[in-house]
Amino acid sequence: MSLANALIRHRRQYAFGALTVLLHVLVFDWFSGQLGRRREDAAPVVRAPLLAQLIEAPRPAPPAPPLVPQPKLNPPPPLPEVPPEPIEPIEPIEPPPAGPDTAPASDPHAVSPGADSAAAASADAATAQEGAAAQLASGQGRATTAAAGVQSQPAPPQQPPQQTAPAPAPLPQQRVYKVDLPPPAEITLDVARTDANGTQWHGEALLSWERAAPGYRVRVEAGIRVVFTRVNLLTLSSEGTVGDEGFVPILMTEKRRGRAATATHFNRKDGTLTFSASQAKYALVPGTQDKASLPLQLAAIARGDAKQLSGSIDILVGEDRDASVFSFTVAGQEQIDTRLGRLATWHLVRPPKPGSYHSRLEVWLAPDYGWLPVQIRNVEASGAVTTQTASNIVMKEAGSP
Repeated sequence: MSLANALIRHRRQYAFGALTVLLHVLVFDWFSGQLGRRREDAAPVVRAPLLAQLIEAPRPAPPAPPLVPQPKLNPPPPLPEVPPEPIEPIEPIEPPPAGPDTAPASDPHAVSPGADSAAAASADAATAQEGAAAQLASGQGRATTAAAGVQSQPAPPQQPPQQTAPAPAPLPQQRVYKVDLPPPAEITLDVARTDANGTQWHGEALLSWERAAPGYRVRVEAGIRVVFTRVNLLTLSSEGTVGDEGFVPILMTEKRRGRAATATHFNRKDGTLTFSASQAKYALVPGTQDKASLPLQLAAIARGDAKQLSGSIDILVGEDRDASVFSFTVAGQEQIDTRLGRLATWHLVRPPKPGSYHSRLEVWLAPDYGWLPVQIRNVEASGAVTTQTASNIVMKEAGSP
């Protein structure tokens, strides 16, 4: 081996040894520096970040609202009441004498004929029946229920044969009227009633008539409104023929709330007027009407000749259990306010008649509407007033339903 190669190999060994010594010195130096230091200072500790999440605390339930006392609804007011008269079994009838001021005396406890006429078909017609029903419930009286001529009470003792009582003569000479029937129509009327004690009621009535072969048919309905309910109090139905004397009734039926239906028979063959609710019997005279056809007959007389609306207009009227002569006079021509507008009318009045009827009946006829009745008012002896005013009039074709 050459000297140069030997020198190069020894230099490498020396260099490697010097490097090894240097590394050992550095390691010892580092260890000597770490001696006496705290562990925390020796090496930094890397701490993981803490995550915090805000959680909303549950809210307390709101306190229950204080209970507000609910207003108590007042019960609906009772239907108007009319003190009823006690109804007793009908006694044997003596024929009443004929005379202008003589009223039939077939039943001393009969309801006043004028109190609930067809022209005043409204709340007062059925409220008397409410009182009668209450009287029956309390045992203070006995009522006679009649339908189709059948009596519900025990049969009365045998009576002598009845004789036909002549109809009361309205005047020494009976007037004969020229008539022209009004056009068939359906009249809706607003009903306003004020009792004697000031209580007010409102309702609706309907007066409808139509041609029905071979004659006519008239229907009257009346009711009042209690809260949100309409209570039908009275229904009248009249059927018959038509002729030179105007409306010629054959049968009238009447149904009041809480009472059985009654019938009034106009027996044209034997010329008598009879009732299912009583034993009264009268002779028919030309122009006799029932409560349903009466207002329309007044219209027919006015249409026949308006000059006939002078003096006293006398008409025999059959009601539910009796009959009497209704005497009308003309109070004048008036303008009245209605839902149809302001109407020109003729005002007819039937004042109370002692011994026959105690109420005042008023009828307003409108020439612009075929002389049909557009307002009807009944003033009772107690002071109660029922007014019906037309709110709508629908003309019908002859024979239409």
